[in-house]
Formats: sequence, C-alpha cells, structure tokens
Amino acid sequence: MILSPRSLRAAASNVTSKVLYGHVGDLRPMPTEMIDDAPKRSVFRYRSPEGVIPAGPPVLFVPPLAAPARCYDLRRGCSLAEHVVNAGRLSYLLDYGPIAYADRDLGFEEWVGEILPGAIRAVSKDAGGQPVQLVGWCLGGIFSLLAAANDPDLPVASVAAIATPIDTRAVPLAAPLRPLSWVTRGMEVSVLHTLFGGVPQPLVKRAYQLVGFDKYVLRPYVMLTNLDNAEFLAQIEAVDHFTNTMLAYPGRTLEQLYAALLRKNALAGDGIEIGGRVIRLSEVKVPVLAIAGRGDGLAPIKAVHPLTRLLSGSERVRFEIAPGGHLGVLTGRSARTTTWAHLDRWLDEGTVRHGIRPPRREGAVTV
Repeated sequence: MILSPRSLRAAASNVTSKVLYGHVGDLRPMPTEMIDDAPKRSVFRYRSPEGVIPAGPPVLFVPPLAAPARCYDLRRGCSLAEHVVNAGRLSYLLDYGPIAYADRDLGFEEWVGEILPGAIRAVSKDAGGQPVQLVGWCLGGIFSLLAAANDPDLPVASVAAIATPIDTRAVPLAAPLRPLSWVTRGMEVSVLHTLFGGVPQPLVKRAYQLVGFDKYVLRPYVMLTNLDNAEFLAQIEAVDHFTNTMLAYPGRTLEQLYAALLRKNALAGDGIEIGGRVIRLSEVKVPVLAIAGRGDGLAPIKAVHPLTRLLSGSERVRFEIAPGGHLGVLTGRSARTTTWAHLDRWLDEGTVRHGIRPPRREGAVTV
C-alpha cells in the first residue's frame, strides 16, 4: 500500500502519540457522582455540561454481567453516555460492583428482584419521582425487561434493549452447545461454579474475543494498514481496555442462564422462573425499543426480532436494525448516526409522553 505524504504525517503523529503517551484515544470516563451505595450495587449520576439544566425522564444505563459498566462509556467522542448527557438528559449508571460479583450464590432473584429494582427506585427518587427510561445492552436488556415484567409498580417509563438475544435457537454460536447441554444437564457449568464460583475473568475475556475471531487474528495487519487513522486506533484501544476489564460470571447466575436460555429457550417460550414465579415477556406493559446489530454473532437479528411478538402486553414496541457487531452496534464508530439516532428519537418521545419540558440552557430567555 502506498501512503500519501499526508497519510504518512498522520501515521507518524499517531505512532508518536502512542509511544510518548501510551494511547491515541481519550479513555477518560465521563464524570459522575454517586447517589446510591448499596452492598451489591452503586448508582452514579452523570454530571451535566456546564450551563445545561437536564430535563425529561431520567435515563438509567443497565450493564450486563461480566462486562464492565463502562461499556456505555468506552472513550470520549464515541461514548453513548457522553452523547446522552450532552443532549441534556438526566443520566445515571448502574454498577454492580465487586461485592456483587464476589457472591457466587447470586441469581436471577437478586438481579431482577432486588438489585435492579433498587437502582430504579433510587434514580426515580433522585429525579424528583419521575419514571425511569432503562437502556440495557445484551443481558442488561434482558434484566430490564424481566424487572419491568416482574413488578409493574416499578417507576419504569420505557425500556430500550440493545443487542438483547431472546430466542437462543437463532444464535449460531449456541447451536453446537445445545445438544451437549441436554446430555450433560449443565454438569460442566456446575464444575465451574464449584471450583471457581463461576466463569473466571480470563475465560470470559477469551470467549468474547473468539466471537470476533477473524478480526482478532487479522488485527496486526489491520492496525498496520490504519496507522494514519487516529479514530480507528482510538477505537481499538477502547475495545482493548473494555475486554481487559471484564469480570467473572457468578456461578449460580451462570447455571440459571445456561438452563433457562440455552437448554429451555425460556424467554422465547413459556417464560422464565424467578423466585418460584414464572415471568413472561408478555407481562411487560411499558413501551419497548429493540435494536439488533446486522453483524452481531451473539444477538443476531433473528434472535432479537421475536420481541415484537412476545411483548404482546406492551403499549408500544419498535424494532430497529443498525450496523455493527455485539459491541459495535452499541458504541461502534457508525453507532453515532444509527443506534444513537434511534435511541435519541425514542427518548425524545418519552419526554413528550410524560409531559416534561425539554432541556434548556441557563440564562436562556423565552420570547
């Protein structure tokens, strides 16, 4: 490949930045302040830009298990949290914290019945009693939907489920494991639970990398051919930081996920049992936005689309498709004009629906 003088200068600048500072991108997290500190969860409020008075129903980012809460805030310039906060929305982040992950006996009952509902109530209280708009990625979307279905009295305004696999029969990566699961009855998961308390962090990290195996193998070549592209290099750094900070899966939760989603495909079927009660997605009453990634191997379109059928009790269900893989559809470089645009319209409709004025700037004069 022949580089132009301009590309050579850009490549030299990027390499120099990498050598001198160790990075090209800005990986600083968005500033937050804690509003709720419970034993198994922490809730943070994002600080609004100077001069902006946030308004509208508050937004709560719900991360999946194992993935760090920073999945919504990978790097400056390509951070969903930064985008939502700068739009003048009152925004919050749920972080399960190390104490929750250290408890190997935590299961659906705690995540869906206690931890997430407690965070929702804390956000609503901090926001003056307003209902909360949930934004969940992957398993965070599943937990958000189940929490809304489990307790219709929760102050939930709506749910946005991004890359949330519901029908595991449509997940190609799960197909080879399904026959094995019926033979072993989850014995391999029980062994992991007994020995390690769940899936160890290194194994979670490697599993995530294997999802994009082709990209992982070709990465050295791709990086060399993009040395002049600071945006591309910054995104690689952000994804590396994300995978390096992944957490372990609590054992009991893993067993429940394995049995309910892989073996029984419960969410797409008769429902999932939590705390002695069967919860069905048809019990979700609030509006739901579902977004699927066109190149997602963990939550392909066919695995997400059944939500349009299963959410029969919801007053409104919208389904959108955006480019990107499992993480890319949430916070890839193309997400700014696709996934985030869908989410912006959804959150704007929530503001109108609840009759709350849009954000304004201090000192603004209405004529």
